[in-house]
Amino acid sequence: MAWNEPGGGKDPWGGNRNDQGPPDIDEALKKLKEKLAGFGGKGGGNGGASFKSILPIALLVLAVIWGLLGVYQVDEKEQAVVLRLGKYSDTLGSGLHWYPPFLESVVTVGVTEERQYSTRGLMLTQDENIVEVALSVQYNIASAKDFVLSIRAPETSLKQATDSALRHVVGSTGLDGVISTEREQVAIATADKLQDLLNLYSSGINVVKINIEDARPPNEVRAAYDDVIKAREDLERLVNEAQAYSNGIIPEARGEAQRLREEAQGYMSQVVSKSEGEANRFKALLKEYEKAPEVTRERLYIDAIEQVMTDSTKILLDTKGGNNMLYLPLDKLVQQGNSATPKGSETNNQLINRVANEVIEKLQRNSEQSQGERRR
Repeated sequence: MAWNEPGGGKDPWGGNRNDQGPPDIDEALKKLKEKLAGFGGKGGGNGGASFKSILPIALLVLAVIWGLLGVYQVDEKEQAVVLRLGKYSDTLGSGLHWYPPFLESVVTVGVTEERQYSTRGLMLTQDENIVEVALSVQYNIASAKDFVLSIRAPETSLKQATDSALRHVVGSTGLDGVISTEREQVAIATADKLQDLLNLYSSGINVVKINIEDARPPNEVRAAYDDVIKAREDLERLVNEAQAYSNGIIPEARGEAQRLREEAQGYMSQVVSKSEGEANRFKALLKEYEKAPEVTRERLYIDAIEQVMTDSTKILLDTKGGNNMLYLPLDKLVQQGNSATPKGSETNNQLINRVANEVIEKLQRNSEQSQGERRR
């Protein structure tokens, strides 16, 4: 039966609830204080025994809580730097670890993740021009111990070292190089200079890459410099066009020159061969002439006449010892022969050759007759 029901017992505050009246709060607090005083008093034997029985349990609970507070886990991409009483103790890798709280402390650092830092600023170039440069630095943690213990604020030191390295490199480079032609070299040189500074500080930071995102002159001279860049681009375009034309015309000229050399070589070989053939023919003819001069001379004369008469259409013959001149209209004879000769008979060249042979025979007969008369 509940205490607040009719016929119930005393309420937990020590009052009698039979009269259904409200509990006396002051009386309940007074009784609670008396019990606590009796629990911790010197003369309370039962209170002392209770305290001694509860103390080991409380210590055990505190030890369990203390042990659980020292359990921690390190991810694959992290390393844990352990400090024992504020002094470096060890660097732990991934896994489940434990440390004694209040004696050691653990600082977890992500070492494999790539971080990024961006900056922008105005600086002076080597040729005393002002340029505005914006860059981003990609970096990671190479040494968790140095990153935690060597520098108080490593990322702040990174920003300051970046500005110093960038100003050093830009200060030794011209405006054109920073803005256009040597931007990649500026980024590489800045990364090397920044890494040297960070190594000097033992910061534990490794610079992966520096990207020059933007490099331009101040807005006051931007229009003039745009004109300079446009003129440089036009120059490069014209040079490329000239180079392309050169690449097209030079091989063609070389091919033409090679063709002319080969034609000249062929003509030279032809002339030399023909000359050698004529020389050999003349030598052979000389031998025959030495053997029979008159016959050879006559044959040469006939060959010359035949060569001359080949393309001639009209021939005039003068006979020795007479005043008559023989006229041979070969063109007319050929026409008559074509009209009178049926198909399948002699051709023009055959007709001309036959007429020429008859004329030559007649000349020979006349010559022999004249020679016979002289002998008589």
